[in-house]
Amino acid sequence: MTSLEIHPATAERWPDLESLFGEKGGYAGCWCMFWRLPRADFKKMKGEGTKAVLKEMTCKNEVAGLIAYVDGHPAGWCSLGPREDYAALENSRVLTRVDDQPVWSVVCFFMAKPYRKKGLMSALLQGAVQYAREHGATILEGYPLDMQSPQLAGQKLNTFGGYMGIASVYRAAGFVEVGRASETQVIMRRKL
Repeated sequence: MTSLEIHPATAERWPDLESLFGEKGGYAGCWCMFWRLPRADFKKMKGEGTKAVLKEMTCKNEVAGLIAYVDGHPAGWCSLGPREDYAALENSRVLTRVDDQPVWSVVCFFMAKPYRKKGLMSALLQGAVQYAREHGATILEGYPLDMQSPQLAGQKLNTFGGYMGIASVYRAAGFVEVGRASETQVIMRRKL
């Protein structure tokens, strides 16, 4: 990587986001709506419907995330926002609220194939910290996999498996574990 820039998704950046996610919409037609929409709506809309929702949000400059650019090319994505903006997350029986403090959540990372395993997740997470702080958040929360857990230690992570992040990346960015959703998934926070 010679140059790296991170920008909020905006109307003028929609073509870049569309290009980054490609025909498959990131992960299997999700278009980063899995946690944002009520689960029944997501199942009905997956594909072109979820793409339309993300496009509408982006074109209204209702930031749903950040785009990383490497040498001017869209290379990675991070979805973040107030937790209450994520309907499925708010209704999750697994990723329940730790307490009643207002938090912003980071729920998804996506990297274009040529840019995977090059540190973009770390850069996007740092960008998320900065963006959330600038927009009034006091706590940023994520739900990454703990690759050091006995169940995952030594295993190779597939592309989809780490879409919510990796705990070691969060730790390196100053996040601390505040709970566990399962033996392999942690809830981590950073005060801003």
